[in-house]
Amino acid sequence: MTVISSLTAVAVVLTLGYAVLNGFRDASTAVAAAVRTRALTPVVAVVVASFFAFLGTIATSGLSTALVDALNFNVPDGIDGLKLVICGLLTAGAWGLYCWWRGLPMSSTHSLLSALVGASGAAAFMGDASMSGAWALLVGSVLLPLLISPIIAYTLSYLVVIPAMWLVRHDTSHTVNEVSRAGQAVTACASALGLGLQDGQRTGALIALVLITGDAMDPGPVTWAIQLSAGAALSFGVLLGGWRITHTLGRRLVNFDPMRGMIAQGVSAIMLFVGSLVFHLPLSTTQTVTSGIVGAGKNQAFESVFWRNVARVAWHWVLTPVVCVFGGAVLTLAISPLF
Repeated sequence: MTVISSLTAVAVVLTLGYAVLNGFRDASTAVAAAVRTRALTPVVAVVVASFFAFLGTIATSGLSTALVDALNFNVPDGIDGLKLVICGLLTAGAWGLYCWWRGLPMSSTHSLLSALVGASGAAAFMGDASMSGAWALLVGSVLLPLLISPIIAYTLSYLVVIPAMWLVRHDTSHTVNEVSRAGQAVTACASALGLGLQDGQRTGALIALVLITGDAMDPGPVTWAIQLSAGAALSFGVLLGGWRITHTLGRRLVNFDPMRGMIAQGVSAIMLFVGSLVFHLPLSTTQTVTSGIVGAGKNQAFESVFWRNVARVAWHWVLTPVVCVFGGAVLTLAISPLF
């Protein structure tokens, strides 16, 4: 087995492993509000989320290629490109595990893209082949979404509470809660579907990119076998739960009722759908859902947001590109003598 074949196999395994970690972490994001308000039991929530995450991954043929084209996601061929992908996956995976252990919701997409940019910068520093448009990728696909998408999700969720409260002004709290719990079950499925459309499709695209880079596949549309593998890995991770982050989202950021939970999930799901299907933009499931929950919960007659915990989460969102760029660069420099 040649060096390129070995590195290709390693990169594919790491990509699937990262998809499992992604599902493990983001499952809690998709179902946290529904579990918090008892719209769904934890077991039912993760099973349903797993199914819809898988469905979202395989639902739209050719979307992975569109997302990659939109990202301008290009790595050099051969060993140099595989080395960048491996270092990026290892760095992003380590940061993701750390944040999960701390119970912190964090963007898996931003982690991986930032780590790849750091690895590419280190490769360029050493005179090796590197990614084209790496820093534009960091600005356009990490820093701008980090700044804009949480604000949009927070604002929309806050505003949607106003007409929702007017519509139910004559209903009893019991009726509103029961109807909202039913709505939450639907929006939790929609959020999981959005997770598949965003993260699942990118996983399939990354597997294809690895195979093309390792000369194991000709350039072209992502095959069904790749999409099925990506969907299976993501949905398996969703089944594992990730309850530390569920506790943070459901208990430590804001107090909210079923109606506000339904609104937050619905707004985030719509943003994920539009970003994926219309604009082909990589949006963070974690950031949209978390910001939506805080925005909807803030629009109450009493102060319900634990701003200290919200600030702690936001700080780690800002820290993610910094840590992952640095980590990707250091790991690339460390392993460069081996290849």
